[in-house]
Amino acid sequence: MMKILLTASAAAIAVAMSAGSAAARDQIQIAGSSTVLPYASIVAEAFGENFEYPTPVVESGGSGAGRKKLCEGVGENTIDIANSSSRIKQSDIDLCASNGVAEIQEVRIGYDGIVFASDINGEAFAFTPADWHAALAAKVVRDGQVIDNPNKTWADVNPDLPAQDILAFIPGTKHGTREVFDEKVILDGCEENGTMEALMAANGGDEDAAEDACTTLRTDGVSVDIDGDYTETLARIDANKNGIGVFGLSFYQNNTDKLQVATMNGVVPSVESIASGEYPVSRPLYFYVKNAHLDVIPGMQQYVEFFVSDEIAGPDGPLAAYGLVSDPELAKTQEMVANRTPMGPLN
Repeated sequence: MMKILLTASAAAIAVAMSAGSAAARDQIQIAGSSTVLPYASIVAEAFGENFEYPTPVVESGGSGAGRKKLCEGVGENTIDIANSSSRIKQSDIDLCASNGVAEIQEVRIGYDGIVFASDINGEAFAFTPADWHAALAAKVVRDGQVIDNPNKTWADVNPDLPAQDILAFIPGTKHGTREVFDEKVILDGCEENGTMEALMAANGGDEDAAEDACTTLRTDGVSVDIDGDYTETLARIDANKNGIGVFGLSFYQNNTDKLQVATMNGVVPSVESIASGEYPVSRPLYFYVKNAHLDVIPGMQQYVEFFVSDEIAGPDGPLAAYGLVSDPELAKTQEMVANRTPMGPLN
């Protein structure tokens, strides 16, 4: 890991806390998204090298699990920050409030894309969301009727795709990536291929029931939930050459010697196509801060400001070099962090 050289303005952040602010725990505790994990690890290491505070402890476990841990309460036996690859839910905010966590900051660190990659020596794929829904959904429409999904190969789904057995390794339900996959791929695909309309009719016009049916996936072994991180997905593809995995863009970019990426709606995923909005399956990445700990855990405010500084999260920083798409509204986030602005209820 390279040493991060700070400008004078960024170095000014590194002021020591007064002796009267000592806490029983002096190390920042962070948990959550496996997608955000490598970015947070880069920042934690740089923070430990450049500040007079211990290097923060960053653990994975999934976005939902991290947010749940954040909301367990206030005190040194609870975590300080939750990383998340999907936005917090109102149910999380309500849980926090019920446990005395009154103020939470929502910090958007940038953007990432969800990509679909397979063995580098295998067939090439050009997907649409409709293809993925038709491949993995439990129910599909044939001749106007809703039936159990009979598709065995990708060519059964779309004759323009290879006649390769369908086998998909997708994030498990505790991962924030799964929420985005369900919404921007499976649900969008359900609407695109006409299944949503048929399911609406079959459910008496109940949109919620139709959406639930849209995102209910097969249980016959062709759709495999991966509860670990992207390294587990890669290992599954190494062992099953027909497999296609769902990854974050940055993980794929760091494994191009093993993986080839598919297009989605004709667009190649890249930092440029995500930044422009052209690539259809992109998502913001976040972390959530327990404000009650900011003046208790030494260095916590400094860590949060350091993470979103231009030197770290800007377009020329180490996070962008790893694959994060810098947030064009980073200055607004910096102002919010400096003011410790808590989020309100979700609309």
